Amino acid sequence: MACCYLRTVDDIRARAEAIEGFATILRELRSAVGNPPFREMSGRSGAISHTTLHEATKGNRLPSWETTVEFVKACGADPAAYRERWESANQAVRPAGAGNPAAHAEPAVTEPPAGEEGGRRRLTHPAALAAAVVILTGAAVLTVVAVNRGSQPPAQSLHVTATSSVVAFSPATCPVPATNPPWAAPLHEGDKAEFVEDVTLPDCTRVGAGETVTKVWRLKNAGSVPWKGYSLRRLDPTQQADQCQTISDVPIADTQPGETVDIRTDVTTPRKPGLCYVRFKMVDATGAIVFPGSRPINFQLIVDGSGSPP
Repeated sequence: MACCYLRTVDDIRARAEAIEGFATILRELRSAVGNPPFREMSGRSGAISHTTLHEATKGNRLPSWETTVEFVKACGADPAAYRERWESANQAVRPAGAGNPAAHAEPAVTEPPAGEEGGRRRLTHPAALAAAVVILTGAAVLTVVAVNRGSQPPAQSLHVTATSSVVAFSPATCPVPATNPPWAAPLHEGDKAEFVEDVTLPDCTRVGAGETVTKVWRLKNAGSVPWKGYSLRRLDPTQQADQCQTISDVPIADTQPGETVDIRTDVTTPRKPGLCYVRFKMVDATGAIVFPGSRPINFQLIVDGSGSPP
């Protein structure tokens, strides 16, 4: 049944950011495993249509947990690793004062095929929804929402920053656990990389806000293919003011099989405290991902203004 709740403009903004933030998480997961077509993901799932999977990445509405499970499984990841993030976004979407979980999340329904990038366009983007169904009265907004019954999920430490659609983790979540992409052969037969160590700035190092520090990883060419023209390509956005800034492609010195190489990039921290979690994938000279079945390489820095890099 439909009920009415009084929501402030800040509530609507937070809702929109939570929805877009979670969509960003799903887009990044799909990107990390090579952006498989939605039809292929639907085939892996066997339980949900490609259009529903596509809608989950648009940021129009929060997908249901059932849709999220199928999306994550189709990317070869563990749904349990995403439960806390979904619940946090769901908590932000749920109307204040409602005594049930925000089952405003999209129902897990199967839709008729409408093309890989197609599908029906609903008037469900938070901005469009607000424009269509709210009445502004001073600083308050009256919003009509659909409510289902259930239990309320607990608030979590995950949050969405006010200045960016990128989901940010609090320092309490450091180190952020990595998830394994589905197995895939290396781009070049015989190619193999091994992580040796963080030469500088190991995970959860505390650094000052607004500083420029140097991150260095050490990798080994453990295969039989020379690395020539390889680089680390950043998966996460680089231009948000509340994110650590790096170059988009970090060059890797030519490395023969059996050799180790130090890969370095300058990192400029944001002025706002938080956790910088930035991921990269190795690409060859053509820009193709070399190890699609390997976890991204990353750095995780706690920005609090009280630390200094080693």
